[in-house]
Amino acid sequence: MTTDLPLFEQGRHLLSVSQFDRENLRTLFDLADAVDPIAKREAVCTVLDGAMLCSLFFEPSTRTRLSFESAFQRLGGEVTTTTGFTFSSMAKGESIADTSRVVSGYSDVLVVRHPDEGSVARFAAAAMVPVINAGDGAGEHPSQALLDVYTLGKELAARGKEVDGCRIAILGDLKYGRTVHSLMKLMSLHDDVTFTLFSPPGLRLPLEVEQYVTARRHTVQVMDTVVDAVRGADVIYATRVQRERMTDEMSQADARGDLLNWSMLAEADNLGAILMHPLPRDSRPDAYDLSGDVDDLPGLAIFHQTDNGVNVRMAIFLTALGVSLEAVRLTSKQRPWKATLRP
Repeated sequence: MTTDLPLFEQGRHLLSVSQFDRENLRTLFDLADAVDPIAKREAVCTVLDGAMLCSLFFEPSTRTRLSFESAFQRLGGEVTTTTGFTFSSMAKGESIADTSRVVSGYSDVLVVRHPDEGSVARFAAAAMVPVINAGDGAGEHPSQALLDVYTLGKELAARGKEVDGCRIAILGDLKYGRTVHSLMKLMSLHDDVTFTLFSPPGLRLPLEVEQYVTARRHTVQVMDTVVDAVRGADVIYATRVQRERMTDEMSQADARGDLLNWSMLAEADNLGAILMHPLPRDSRPDAYDLSGDVDDLPGLAIFHQTDNGVNVRMAIFLTALGVSLEAVRLTSKQRPWKATLRP
């Protein structure tokens, strides 16, 4: 686990959630709140006019890539992008260091996703501009954790609750689920959180993540069933099985049916829980993921997460590039158009 990185601020890479303390986490979230009209396209901003984002995704992505790119463009910046090894010079044997040094010469900030744990830190070591980790193998996904905790706080606040003292059930692939690793670490900045965990055999949470959390005096309880894990939870965070990272940890028999559905929530007497998922959700039959039969429940927050991702990633860019909120206000105006969906 990365623990020796500096706090995330102007001119810094964002590689791990360990770069946050409670104070600068609150500062980032306040900034995300402040840019909400721009994120919602109620206002137009040009504060990053002339700035260039290079988006390097060597692993499949829809939400994360588009969310980062949308966030940068909504601040007035430009985006250049490449996806997959096939379309990069790394397919010709170019090193991460050479790629990073060259591409950072074209850009003001890099967003990088790579399938190998620790690879984004190697990009950062060679880069001349801030690098944002958009997921490195089974390691971390800091921006996802940030938008998850941002969303979680808002959903709890709407119910008169706080992240401090909350009970969160985390279900699914806890071994390879990098969103889980980053989420638990970031939530550890709060007080008295109880984590109830359920995973299929062979996909338990890495011991180092559990130790990171318990060392900060939070409670981790491993449950035998999903129903036991979600009973009494304020928040339920489900994750898909990362089959692309697996070898033989889990048999097909362990991965059939639903990970969580309406009847399980009813059995746990918890149909009102806040329901979260980092997406993508595998909606194929017997995919062992969050069932679509929960989508009409009042606590469903998975699309609030995706919407909030734009706010949070805008705040990340503004922080890394040292742009003040006053500069954002001076370069913003009411939009002159309105998109409407006609029946």
